[in-house]
Amino acid sequence: MSAQIKSIENLINEFKKLPGIGPKSARRIVFYLLKQNEKDILSFADALIDMKKKVKFCKNCFNLSEEDECPICKDNSRNTSTICIVEKASDIMVIESAGEYKGLYHVLGGLLSPIENIGPEELKISQLIDRINRLKVTEIILALNSTVEGDSTATYLNKALKYLGIKITKLASGLPVGGDIEYADQITIGRAISGRREF
Repeated sequence: MSAQIKSIENLINEFKKLPGIGPKSARRIVFYLLKQNEKDILSFADALIDMKKKVKFCKNCFNLSEEDECPICKDNSRNTSTICIVEKASDIMVIESAGEYKGLYHVLGGLLSPIENIGPEELKISQLIDRINRLKVTEIILALNSTVEGDSTATYLNKALKYLGIKITKLASGLPVGGDIEYADQITIGRAISGRREF
């Protein structure tokens, strides 16, 4: 029946574009939304539009923010001598939830991947080096996923930053090989941060 209703099919197709949402999940979501009252639907739509209009990248670390600087960069109690490097902004939320780390962050915006034509120039590496020099950083923590791309990016960064003479560490074991930081639990992340070792 829904195949003949264009507006339903259009919305199902939009939900299918989201990560982890297949055709069945998309259909379930759409039919759930159909049962909601107009006020709830408008509130949902307004929240999406509001997020898209207001959220931008922090000018320092490229975390998500509604202002030029994210709350972490604006927090004067943070340790500015340590920067934790992550692939994406959602990784920051996971590390923060563990409560172990009190330094700054830097979001690369991806990982090196020759297959996807992502080289060093496509990542926020030059901005990272500028921050290291400006803030007199003494330690860099490489908090990248344990994948081929994550490991090759970590190796590249280790070589690129070694000349600066600062300590470079990586998360301790406990994170599964091939795993994504975004899906790790708080205890595992906390132990990986506190037990980090030199690269």
